Amino acid sequence: MLILKVREVNAVEYISHSPLETEEIGARLGAGLHAGTVVAYQGGLGMGKTAFTRGLARGLGCRGRVTSPTFTIVNEYEGRLPLFHFDMYRLPDSDALFDIGWDDYLERGGVCAVEWSENVDDALPPDTIRVTISRHDTHDDWRIITITGGDTL
Repeated sequence: MLILKVREVNAVEYISHSPLETEEIGARLGAGLHAGTVVAYQGGLGMGKTAFTRGLARGLGCRGRVTSPTFTIVNEYEGRLPLFHFDMYRLPDSDALFDIGWDDYLERGGVCAVEWSENVDDALPPDTIRVTISRHDTHDDWRIITITGGDTL
């Protein structure tokens, strides 16, 4: 893992050379999160959003296998703080998010990790931590991970 550069106040960019490094970046973020935090991911298919969430779960002290909630919409994991892992890929808009109880999840005192957050951006709180994962220009298996917001960088 390499910190590429600090882009702005409360934003940092990493280069991850492997899924394990992506998980480690997620674990470092997760270790400093507090109840009520929302972490919103953006990145295409296969970019490492679920790998990042595995690390986030480890940083929160969650045990068990972390998998993508594509078909279930949300997976829950118990730890120091509960982790609610959402996949919004199949949701048409934020109205559908509220139909599955988004407000209840926000009030349960855990961390909400939201894949495909751009589909429900208008439902996310203003203090949401943003994680963008993209492919490196010259190395297909490397990822550029930009984390914006929060005080845990």
